[in-house]
Amino acid sequence: MNKMPVRLKKAMTALSVAVIWVLVWQALSAAASRGGLGLLLPAPLQTLAALGELVTQKSFYASCAKTLLRVMTGWFFGLASGVILGILTFLSKALKALFSPVLHIVKATPVASFIIAALVLMSAQKVPAFTGFLITLPVVWANISEGLSAPDKKLLEAASFFKMSKKNTVRFIFIPALKPYFAAAATTAMGLSWKACVAAEVICTPSGSIGQGIYNAKVYLETPSLFAWTGVVIILSIILETIIKAVISKFTGEEQKK
Repeated sequence: MNKMPVRLKKAMTALSVAVIWVLVWQALSAAASRGGLGLLLPAPLQTLAALGELVTQKSFYASCAKTLLRVMTGWFFGLASGVILGILTFLSKALKALFSPVLHIVKATPVASFIIAALVLMSAQKVPAFTGFLITLPVVWANISEGLSAPDKKLLEAASFFKMSKKNTVRFIFIPALKPYFAAAATTAMGLSWKACVAAEVICTPSGSIGQGIYNAKVYLETPSLFAWTGVVIILSIILETIIKAVISKFTGEEQKK
């Protein structure tokens, strides 16, 4: 019962902030229209109408499903590979020396460069998921490596002194220390993977995707549709990250900050 007023207050605050920004958007759109630039910034109601038109089309849901599948595929394989690499490079200095330069290059290289290079090697349908994988991998690898180095040395010395088995050392010392790093890596990587995947779709324009919808709206100067598709990207991203946070919190016991 005590939590209800707090939740209501947060909801009212969020609603108030949203209303303020919608009013600012409306004012800017009106100013653009008076200056003959209404095409560049559609009004909120125009965008809402374009969104309403989108959701009545069967192809809209197919596009969202395909994009979500690509995002989840890239994120999942990047997450799994990052965990494996993090563990291997923690256990072996030779492997760390071998993989570190490659992973640092991946982190430093612009996403657009990867997308264009990947287009030479694979079909446009596969590039977005591959881009999401490349974005996710170094983030998870870095967090897992840091998490494995997090346990207190005194705890490890105590475990060694009392001859705790390796299995129990991993279970009771390493895994608890690793949980917050894994949770942070998974949620952060999801947001980055989502953005990278949609960006790759805009460049590659695979058929039946959110990126193709954004690209077509830009080409035909349908700015209300462009804003509507952008809104869809934001909404789906928030929903997906919320689900990921809830799942990770359930399995790791680490509650993510909202």
